[in-house]
Amino acid sequence: MLPLALNEVRFAAGGRTIIDRVSCEIAAGPRTVILGPNGAGKSVLMRLCHGLLKPTSGAIVWRGSSEKRRWREQAMVFQRPVMLRRSALANVIYGLRLAGVSRNECELRARDVLEAVGLVHLAHRPARVLSGGEQQKLALARAWALGPEVLFLDEPTANLDPGATREIESIVVAIHAGGTKIIMTTHNLGQARRLGDEILFLYEGRLVECAPVSQFFSKPVTSEATQFIKGELPWQ
Repeated sequence: MLPLALNEVRFAAGGRTIIDRVSCEIAAGPRTVILGPNGAGKSVLMRLCHGLLKPTSGAIVWRGSSEKRRWREQAMVFQRPVMLRRSALANVIYGLRLAGVSRNECELRARDVLEAVGLVHLAHRPARVLSGGEQQKLALARAWALGPEVLFLDEPTANLDPGATREIESIVVAIHAGGTKIIMTTHNLGQARRLGDEILFLYEGRLVECAPVSQFFSKPVTSEATQFIKGELPWQ
């Protein structure tokens, strides 16, 4: 079953076309990584898929379901997560309460995900005093607790050191192993190889290549993808 289908999706802002007639089907299961040089439109495309932005033209279909159901089936973690002015535990509980989870189940589920991401010992620490890596773990825990069918990750390790990056990657692998579809953007080609099953490659707002990760890196079809992999694009 297809969780997401894009049909001739275009998005323009400030007199500039940012996403240019993108059409593709994103299937359940494989981890999808969106790659492309700076300014290619990766984050905008992800926000369109998530519903934070509306296309200028074209259509995005979420399994043919209603808007209300769609928001219950997905979650998103940003490069710089927003932390509420409360404890780590309360941050997770807040999201669960908004989703209609009972009060008793909220705390049990929140503690379980904090344990899973290695933050249970910081459950009562104010979220905003946590380190960058800890905050990103908390953002993942907050999303994971909701049991989303699809999790969007926008550059989840962009500002982290190598150690924190490895920990975040391990959590992403665990979330996917639990049955959640992963759609993520990254600038890190090594990370795309490690975490991706398929690549969507954007260039100047256009989807120019879609391929399994091994094929994309070993036999790219387009000159733009070849240059990107080699680090030769002028504004990469």
